[in-house]
Amino acid sequence: MQDSTSRDTRLALDLALTIRHDGRGGIADDLADPAALTAWIRAHADDLPPVAGHPADATAHAAVHDLRAAVRALFAHAVRPGAPSPADATRLLPVPEALQRLNAAAARTPTVPVLRWAEDAGPVVDRRPAQDGADLTAALAQAVIAFLAGPDLHRLRACHAPRCVRYFLKDHPRQEWCKPSCGNRARVARHHERHKQSS
Repeated sequence: MQDSTSRDTRLALDLALTIRHDGRGGIADDLADPAALTAWIRAHADDLPPVAGHPADATAHAAVHDLRAAVRALFAHAVRPGAPSPADATRLLPVPEALQRLNAAAARTPTVPVLRWAEDAGPVVDRRPAQDGADLTAALAQAVIAFLAGPDLHRLRACHAPRCVRYFLKDHPRQEWCKPSCGNRARVARHHERHKQSS
């Protein structure tokens, strides 16, 4: 991702990328239980506002899982007419349900605009919780909404390298995969397919 990627974009992508290839042909869930969610929250502390529920409990874990399902469905909708991530292809939520989940999660903590204006920069508007403490799921949902309505959305792609299940932001016009190793796997697979057909 480019250095100019916003906090909201990073959070939205990082949440979606907690579903990944496990290295053995299956899918791994980096948020498999409340302890894993707690570790993920700590790893993203710089991008998250202070949130309630540390460590994460079963309720927060279920809410984030529901939100992630909505996010991946909306990412699949955003990359059309391209195909979604193979991890999602057979189990996507309908878009209206995904939107309802996302909006309901975002509403869990009302926010207000707060203006910051550093001496050497222009004014910047942040959104802060209107009350004390922010709900984790609301903070994530609000970041996802900002990403989906923001300028980075047009760069969103699903990686279609063999065994990859990731979404990524296209940084270069010729970029087809989320990372170089996926490009290598795709080229090797194409080579084997051509060799098999010519045999």
